[in-house]
Amino acid sequence: MSMSFRHLVPLLGFALPTLVIGYGFVIPRSCIAGINAQSVGFGATVLGACLTYIAGIRTAAGRSACKLPRGKSNASS
Repeated sequence: MSMSFRHLVPLLGFALPTLVIGYGFVIPRSCIAGINAQSVGFGATVLGACLTYIAGIRTAAGRSACKLPRGKSNASS
């Protein structure tokens, strides 16, 4: 199953405000303003969270509730 826009809406709802607030307001007004290890690390953290979300969605979308053949049960008798 391929990812659709509805799968990406929560990700965009997290990533866009985080980046706008972080790079637009917080970092420029702090002691770590500019391109340095802390601002790059912040971007890498957000990127890592996005990649983890996408990997989780792809993993969950690939699983179905049950793949047992009809007439078979999972219980041992």
